[in-house]
Amino acid sequence: MKRTIALAALAVSSLFLAPALTQAQTPAAPLPGAPRPAAAPTGSSQIALIAFEVAVSRTNEFQLKLSDLQKKWAPRQQQLKAAGDDLDTQTKQLQAQADKLSESERATRTQAIEEKRKELQRSFEDARNQYQQDIQGILSGVEEKFFDVMREYVEKNGYTLVLNIAPQSSPVIYGVDSTNISEPVVAAYNAKSGIPAPPQPAASTPAAPKPAAPKPAPKQ
Repeated sequence: MKRTIALAALAVSSLFLAPALTQAQTPAAPLPGAPRPAAAPTGSSQIALIAFEVAVSRTNEFQLKLSDLQKKWAPRQQQLKAAGDDLDTQTKQLQAQADKLSESERATRTQAIEEKRKELQRSFEDARNQYQQDIQGILSGVEEKFFDVMREYVEKNGYTLVLNIAPQSSPVIYGVDSTNISEPVVAAYNAKSGIPAPPQPAASTPAAPKPAAPKPAPKQ
């Protein structure tokens, strides 16, 4: 089943709008409305809830592919950042020297900076669009396989209806925790894919405090 996933835009902004490329590898927070795994339905309860798009992004496969993609795009991001920094430096230099330049020289340098700014903006847009396509490709591939695993889980556990609670426009306003299958489906997907969780970054060791300076001996 095809779905439109808004996570691509978020991933693009995190890569190109942040000052440095970072990958969030902290322990995953509980999925929306899912503080504990779902229990099998009993009695007439046959409705399940899932934060579908969020769950897809929490799979080990997606996280691994996202990490590889970010590494691939890191040099390009650094190149764009360096070009932006250089343009800012030229702009500040022109502003500082404006009163010392002739009108024609000031106009020439201003035009050159503006042309570079437009060129950089085009490069930025091209890179962002291409990165978004790469992200969407990853999402689509994982999403289709994730849906199959979800369907197997739903059929195995006796559910007959699954509602997606990830979109802000979701009609669901309340659901008991036991109906949320987000976490167990993610676990089932990870087990079936056989892909381990990405390694967590090593925690930085805080600097040891400097020893206090010895107090001078009291005068006799």
